[in-house]
Amino acid sequence: MIIGLFVGLVIGLAAVWLVDLRLRKRLKNAEEAQWLLREEKQLVVEFMHRMVEAVGENQNLESLYQRIVHASVRSTGAMAACLYAYDGKGSLRGVAVEGLFPPQRPLPRQFFSTRMTRAEFIGNILKGESFQVGEGLVGSVAKSRQALLVADAVNDPRVLKHDDPALEIRSLIIAPIIFRGDLLGVLAVANPGDGFSFTETDFSLVESLAEQAGLAINNNRMLSLQLEKNRLDLDIELASSIQGLLLPDAFPATDKLDIATAYRPAQKIGGDLYDVFALAENRIGLAVADVSGKGISGSILMATCQTHLRHFARNETSPAAALCALNHALQHVMRTDMFITITYAIIDLPNNRITLARAGHETPILLRKAPRGHFEVESVECEGMALGMVPADLFDEAICDCELAFNSGDVLVLFTDGVTETVNPHGTEFSTSRLMDALAQDSQLSAQTMVKNVMDRLDRFGAGNGQTDDITLLVAKQL
Repeated sequence: MIIGLFVGLVIGLAAVWLVDLRLRKRLKNAEEAQWLLREEKQLVVEFMHRMVEAVGENQNLESLYQRIVHASVRSTGAMAACLYAYDGKGSLRGVAVEGLFPPQRPLPRQFFSTRMTRAEFIGNILKGESFQVGEGLVGSVAKSRQALLVADAVNDPRVLKHDDPALEIRSLIIAPIIFRGDLLGVLAVANPGDGFSFTETDFSLVESLAEQAGLAINNNRMLSLQLEKNRLDLDIELASSIQGLLLPDAFPATDKLDIATAYRPAQKIGGDLYDVFALAENRIGLAVADVSGKGISGSILMATCQTHLRHFARNETSPAAALCALNHALQHVMRTDMFITITYAIIDLPNNRITLARAGHETPILLRKAPRGHFEVESVECEGMALGMVPADLFDEAICDCELAFNSGDVLVLFTDGVTETVNPHGTEFSTSRLMDALAQDSQLSAQTMVKNVMDRLDRFGAGNGQTDDITLLVAKQL
């Protein structure tokens, strides 16, 4: 009986000791796991810090890629790392490598005869490698968007084997680089420096590093886009200032003609043009034009158009002849998808006449002073095709001069389609008929007041609907 009690006591003590040992082991494992978690967090924080520094230094994307693989090697203790960037069209290309990362395709034959060092050659090979999504281990990770741990790469048939022992892959981790659901690339690290296999902890760390790399790459792209936008905004501001200098703010001095204009581009740079200039024998040239292309290219074309027009206007007494010469000159500098509509008029003050030519532009409006103070409003129909739209022989055949009387109190109005195509919230256009009615009501007022009133009507009609096209209006009144 005593022996039985003794045996029971021994068994009980042994059980307690085993339980205590298991508890100590679990506690030790828990402490080790917490330590590993803290270490991983610290490595991720350090990695993030390096990436923030890289973005803050405004490094280009290629430099950032290299910095990512360098930081990955330092953080994981791996012997090598490589980053494959995704082009958004189904292909991944090697863009950065650190260490002797084994290529994921068989090496070319000239490997052993090259004069470069092994590391340089491998780097060039990797940066020339490309994979389709789904192709090989790199492509499969990109397709599944799930990281992959190959602990024993030596015996894994999926891993490419090279004859050179220095290029042996013992262990491998490949992780997708994703930001907000968009695939940006793939990060691969190979061969731990301690000679063992990568662990689940290493796997978790590389996943975290790839996630932070995605944030850094996205921020770099956004910063580059912002800097490019700032440079573009500066170019646009400069172009807008130059364009403003080209538009005349003072008109030829004469006591026989009252001229006023309004110019309101839809964007910072407009595609409209107006010009007023003096010609010989007390004549005044007036022009309003609209280019099909907008932005900087449109403004450059407009500046070219204005320069050429003034040159040909001084050599040609006929507006149609001047536009023919202008069309011929611009055909060599205009893109095939661009054209210019223009109306060019010459007011002959001594003879009270207007001669004008219209190249596909909005029909001019003429207000004639009738008996008893009334005004008759008419559209001046005149044939012609846009500049740069057809070959010179067809353009020359289509265009013609229209000659009209222009007596005291008469008003000539030139405008672009931005005026008549202003749209209200219901989708209705202002139209030429509304413009003619507005001009008729104000026909006895000064040119400046007529222009102001039309612009005010356009603002009320649009009712905050937003301007979608450039607006140009020119009013010339015989005194």
